[in-house]
Amino acid sequence: MKTMRFTPPGYGGRRRDPEQVKRDGWREQGLLAVSVDDERLTWPERELVRQLGEKLYGPRSSNAGERHG
Repeated sequence: MKTMRFTPPGYGGRRRDPEQVKRDGWREQGLLAVSVDDERLTWPERELVRQLGEKLYGPRSSNAGERHG
């Protein structure tokens, strides 16, 4: 049996880390993905993120602070 000499789109290759995906999204498409709990932000900045999220998408669920995975 012969093996494939190329990798179909979306398979194989190097997986980018999540921070690189976020950085590329911002630079290439103007999309911002930021956690309300990001410790790089000051409290006022985290509060602004929380308020923007609630304005655009509504309040978080009561168990939103729990992490899955």
